[in-house]
Amino acid sequence: MKFLIISGNPKSDGLCRSIEEELARGARDGGADVDALDTNSYLRCQVCGDGWGTCRERHECVLAPKDGFDKAQAAIKEADALCVVTPVYWGEMAEGLKSFLDRFRRCEFIHGVLAGKPVLLVASPGGSGNGLLTCLEQMDRFCRHTGAVIFDYIGVNRWNQDYKRAAAYAAAKALAEGRKAGETYDG
Repeated sequence: MKFLIISGNPKSDGLCRSIEEELARGARDGGADVDALDTNSYLRCQVCGDGWGTCRERHECVLAPKDGFDKAQAAIKEADALCVVTPVYWGEMAEGLKSFLDRFRRCEFIHGVLAGKPVLLVASPGGSGNGLLTCLEQMDRFCRHTGAVIFDYIGVNRWNQDYKRAAAYAAAKALAEGRKAGETYDG
């Protein structure tokens, strides 16, 4: 299984990064080949032409040659399962992730690339810990618009990180082992 972690985390350390490490460890322990995609290096959508540019007809972004977005699209298409993980800023996912997902959705929405693909959603609010639910709702909307199947939602903050780390690891491992959303574990 190819397991892709799509990260909106702009930091190289901290709580969200440590959760990404647990997700990767869980997926590897579940037998998956794990790769990660950092969304912060991609350009922002320019809303070309009449608002769609080449993304609607050709399913490609005119900016792709500049930042390798086409390679990111291919990695997502090739993945068997995805994990989208982000810190929470102002009740929403990180700006780099939001921009990346909007750009991806423009290019792939009609194509149905994510239809039926399992996705684990992870949000990590800092500070007050507020904004978790609105961020997960935003991520949920992306999945529902693209037909992705939500495997689970995990919210991690500084007060629950001791047991949510274990939950992130276990969820990634279960997904990598092939558990389907909605299946009851009988072990």
